[in-house]
Amino acid sequence: MPGLLRGVARTAVVAGTATAVSNRVSRRQQGRWAAQQQSEAPAPSAEPPTAPPAPDMTSKIEQLKQLGELRDQGVLTDSEFEDQKRRILES
Repeated sequence: MPGLLRGVARTAVVAGTATAVSNRVSRRQQGRWAAQQQSEAPAPSAEPPTAPPAPDMTSKIEQLKQLGELRDQGVLTDSEFEDQKRRILES
């Protein structure tokens, strides 16, 4: 029986050591790959940030319809309507 325990203990030590070495090798490889990817990453360009995209035409049409309704109800004058319409169309 003592010989059997010694064999099992030896196997456990060898398996534990192999696992520890394997894990360390994996971590080192991941570190190298991460460093390699960072060095290969393109440098950020010095371009200015782009302006946000203009609202699509359907939203502009909806805004113009609402403005027209407000004008028809008498909430906006004709000059206020024209100013707001110009702002919407220029945006």
